[in-house]
Amino acid sequence: MHLTQADRERLVAQRIIDFTTYRRSSGQPHRVEIWWFEVANRLVITGSPGRRDWLANVRENPRVVIHGSGIDVEATASVVEDPVFRRQVFTQPETSWYTTQAELDRLVETSPMIEIHLPAEPALSTS
Repeated sequence: MHLTQADRERLVAQRIIDFTTYRRSSGQPHRVEIWWFEVANRLVITGSPGRRDWLANVRENPRVVIHGSGIDVEATASVVEDPVFRRQVFTQPETSWYTTQAELDRLVETSPMIEIHLPAEPALSTS
């Protein structure tokens, strides 16, 4: 099965997904439940300031799997460094919760943030 536009729209409509990274020490998959957001047509996973294993794993190996809406999709991730886009993410209505956890400047400067790049290629499975 290919990741159709309808599949992508179903995934993006889900605020909470499961997300698999690969552990940097062992290469074993590590799956977590996490929020993600679409900002300026970019899919973003972020968090309040602090250390995150998923970020360290992505820095070592950008291969990830997104699980949602009955679809498991292999994708790649990249760390978001651009402060202008990072600020844009944290000033969206759907990410306003984060500003209750830390000041905006601290969020922009220190929060973990990655962008997910979905393929227009085959999904692993559907249910």
